[in-house]
Amino acid sequence: MSGRRTTRLTPDQRREQLVGIGLEMLADRSLDELSTDEVARRVGISRGLLFHYFDSKRDFYRAVVRAECDRFTAATEPDGSLEPVAWMRAFIAGFVAYVLEHRQVYLALVRGAAGSHPAVTDIVGATRETVARRVHDGRRRLGMPDAPQAELATRAWMAFAEEAATTWPAEQPGARDELCAFIESSLVHLLGLLDRPQVLTPR
Repeated sequence: MSGRRTTRLTPDQRREQLVGIGLEMLADRSLDELSTDEVARRVGISRGLLFHYFDSKRDFYRAVVRAECDRFTAATEPDGSLEPVAWMRAFIAGFVAYVLEHRQVYLALVRGAAGSHPAVTDIVGATRETVARRVHDGRRRLGMPDAPQAELATRAWMAFAEEAATTWPAEQPGARDELCAFIESSLVHLLGLLDRPQVLTPR
């Protein structure tokens, strides 16, 4: 009887496989609930062997969070050769598409990991900084001068866009296009406010 030969994975391939299983499991649970025992069981190895590829549970969590954040930043990076308006629309479309397609994982990691796991706040923070830089880059591409409130406004808009994308009724027809238009409109209004003097109206 001839047996089927099992392909032996390299250490990098095994790490990638384990991280991939971790990401799949986050589709229906939080990072707190991610069990390394179950990850190892799904792959068919012992928990002890899992820690041959990762120094600790913390190291495994960081690898999972970093993989997801890398995927998120890649999805929201527009083609640099696009015209300014098209560039901003591509950025928004990439953000919306990613969140709608990976909503639960996004909520578990990009949005929830910072508060739940201080060990990964640097990774999540760096991801948010990358997105913020793209908003600043968009302003620059549109030829808009810098403003004192630009950084604060950028973070406020990011929170708004994130809340809209994670709560939008995605199952409705045309939801993605409507959401993109909604988020784009909010950014246009915000940029317009930054581009005019802020004057308090007397009561």
